[in-house]
Amino acid sequence: MASFPTISAGWHRARLAVLRRRRPLAALCAGVALAATLQTVRAEPPPAVPVRVAAHDLAAGTRIGAGDLRVVDYAPGSVPDDVVADPVGQVLAGGLRAGTPITGAAIVGPALADPGAGSVAVPVRLPDAGLAALLRVGDVVDLMATDPQAGTTMPVASGVRVLALPAADPELVAGGSVAGPGGAAVVLGVPAALADDVTDAASRLFLSYVWAG
Repeated sequence: MASFPTISAGWHRARLAVLRRRRPLAALCAGVALAATLQTVRAEPPPAVPVRVAAHDLAAGTRIGAGDLRVVDYAPGSVPDDVVADPVGQVLAGGLRAGTPITGAAIVGPALADPGAGSVAVPVRLPDAGLAALLRVGDVVDLMATDPQAGTTMPVASGVRVLALPAADPELVAGGSVAGPGGAAVVLGVPAALADDVTDAASRLFLSYVWAG
C-alpha cells in the first residue's frame, strides 16, 4: 500500500508543473496554429490552364474559324484529355454548344475523312435530315442541286464517296437555332476540281443525291 501515495504525489507534481506552464504552452499552440494559417493563406493557387472553347453554338460540318473560339481558364485536372490545342480549320463532326471545349471526338479527323487520291474532304449540309439519315459511310452517290426558284435540278458531282456522317444535335437539326439552318451535315470525298462548285451549290441551292449505279 505504500506505493499509492508515491504515485499520487507524482501525478500531483506533474499536474502542478503543467498548470504552471499552461500559459507558455497555450502561447506556443497559438503560434503554431497562426503559422499554419498564414502558410495556407500565402500559398499560391495552382495556375489556370487556358482552353479554347466554342464562342457560340456551332453546327455539325462547320469549319472552325478564329472567330468561333474564345479562351476560358480551366482548373488543373479539369481539362478534357483529348482537348485540341489549335482547332482552327478543323471540321466539326457534330453540333457543339457555346462554352464546350473542342475535343478530338468533336472533329472530323484524317482517319475518318480520307478523301482518296485526287479528292478533298468537303462538308456539306443536306436540307433534308431524313435523306441524310439513309446514307452510310462508304456510299458512293451523285450529288444533285435544286434551284427552287427556277424549279430545275442539275448534277453537281458524280461518284462522290461519303466519308463521314457527323452525329448532329437534335435541337440543331430541327432548325431555328443560332447554330445555323436545319438539315444534316455530311462529309464527302469530292474531286479537287469540283470542290468549289460543290461548296457554291451547298450555299445557294438545295442539295440531294442519288446512289451511283
